[in-house]
Amino acid sequence: MAYAGTQPGKNGSAKGSVILVVGDSLSAEYGLARGTGWVTLLEQRLAQEKIPATVVNASVSGDTTAGGRARLAALLKLHQPTHVVLELGSNDALRGLPLANTQDNLDWMTEQAQAAGARVLLVGMQMPPNYGADYGRRFASLFEAVAKERKAALVPFLLKGVADAPNPTALFQPDRIHPRSEAQPRMLDNVWPELRKLL
Repeated sequence: MAYAGTQPGKNGSAKGSVILVVGDSLSAEYGLARGTGWVTLLEQRLAQEKIPATVVNASVSGDTTAGGRARLAALLKLHQPTHVVLELGSNDALRGLPLANTQDNLDWMTEQAQAAGARVLLVGMQMPPNYGADYGRRFASLFEAVAKERKAALVPFLLKGVADAPNPTALFQPDRIHPRSEAQPRMLDNVWPELRKLL
């Protein structure tokens, strides 16, 4: 797997697809052994399915949608992806940033990636109940709104089957925010069906 700043891809090259993942700690293997996160598992899945593709993980722990927005143009230019997976927004909510700004940033990133010739997959998140039902609904719905507006693909909830598992604490690190390695295959299974349609 290539990490941001290495191995620029060539859009539509003989090597096949170039999948750029722009995410936060949930995609950056925070607290995990290197090579056990869902993005690495994605690379393995592509190889098993004999789908020619390069995966570039440009995820940064702690990143917000504003951070992703600031980084995106350079990443698009360097890697020339055929597909962009946007997994950002959780840190916006955890920091109480305005949801309108989060939606605007995701919309802008989706538009820019599409303008660069990439197919976009938005990966949504949901907030714990203690943030309030109304806030939780509005946060979850902004991913759907951007996907609908930009005609992009959508995974509604990256942690489906993890955060809402019968015993979710067993699947999270001690901070109760970041999933353990045991949860990563389920996270990939949540992303894979929608991404597979785009490949």
